[in-house]
Amino acid sequence: MSVQSLMVPIGTPAPEFSLPDLDGQLHTRADYADGPGLLVIFACNHCPYVRHLESKLGEVLGTLTIPTVAICTNDADAYPDDAPEHLRAQADRAGWKFPYLIDETQQVGRAFRAACTPDFFLYDARLELAYRGAFDESTPGNGKPVTGNELRGAVEAVRTGAPVPEPHRPSMGCSIKWRA
Repeated sequence: MSVQSLMVPIGTPAPEFSLPDLDGQLHTRADYADGPGLLVIFACNHCPYVRHLESKLGEVLGTLTIPTVAICTNDADAYPDDAPEHLRAQADRAGWKFPYLIDETQQVGRAFRAACTPDFFLYDARLELAYRGAFDESTPGNGKPVTGNELRGAVEAVRTGAPVPEPHRPSMGCSIKWRA
C-alpha cells in the first residue's frame, strides 16, 4: 500500500539516533553536529518506489556534498528482503556511497516520524528540518523521468544557508513495515 510522508514541521530538530551500519559501525546524530547539514533517507530493498529511484539517488548524491545516511526501519523478520545482506546488495547495485543504517528496534523511525520508503528528511547546519518531501515527480508507472531535481534543489539551498522554498511535495512510497 502506498502512503505519503507525514510532512513533519520545518524547523523540527533532528532526533537523536545511534544505529549500526551494515559493517556494525555506530553512527549517531552527534557525528553530524558540526557539518553543513544532514540528509536522512528511510529506505529498504523490497519497495518498488525505492527501487525506481535508487540508481539515480546514488548518482545525484555522488554529486552533492551533504552528509547522508539511509536507514532501514522495516521489520526484516516479516520482510526478509530487507535483511542486512540484501541491503548491502542494494547499496552495491545502486552505487550508494553513504552509510546504510539498521533500525532494528524501529525507535529511530518512530522518532523521525518516518511513514514510507523512500522518506527524505534534510536538516540544515543546525540540524533543524529544512526539507521533507519527494526526490522528484517520478513514481513507478507515471512516466515522468527520475531526475532528483526536487531533492537536489533542497540540498543546494541548505548548502548556501537559504530556506528551501515551499510547498514541499510529500514523498510517496511503501508504508514502513512496523512490528505488531
